[in-house]
Order: sequence, then C-alpha cells, then structure tokens
Amino acid sequence: MLNSPKLAILQRLEELDQRQMDEVLGYIRQVLHRPDSTSDHQSFKRKALKEIRQALRKEKKQEVRVAA
Repeated sequence: MLNSPKLAILQRLEELDQRQMDEVLGYIRQVLHRPDSTSDHQSFKRKALKEIRQALRKEKKQEVRVAA
C-alpha cells in the first residue's frame, strides 16, 4: 500500500500521540539548531528539509485528489 518511505513516514507521524509528536519535534529541532554546524551538517540539513517539503507537498496533492 505504501509507495515510498516518505509516505510511510507521514503515515507513521499521523499515528503519534501528543507526547510522541513532541519528542519527534524536539529531535528535529535539535538536529536543525546544532551550534556546531559544519558544512556537512548544513548540507544534510538542507537535504532533509527539502525531502520533508517534497513529502508534505506530495501528501497534500494526494489528499486533494481523494477529496475531489
């Protein structure tokens, strides 16, 4: 049923309760705001954010198609 790892992640995130969601968001914030941001870390962060945006856009498009 799942077409990609991104969709699997999105579906899994939807299943989280508030405590679990807070932990995930805390981890993401920690990764994004590390004070020792090297060029490798910056590259990793850029790539991760791009993939998150793409996954969310794809999910939003699929929701629109289902609703139509």
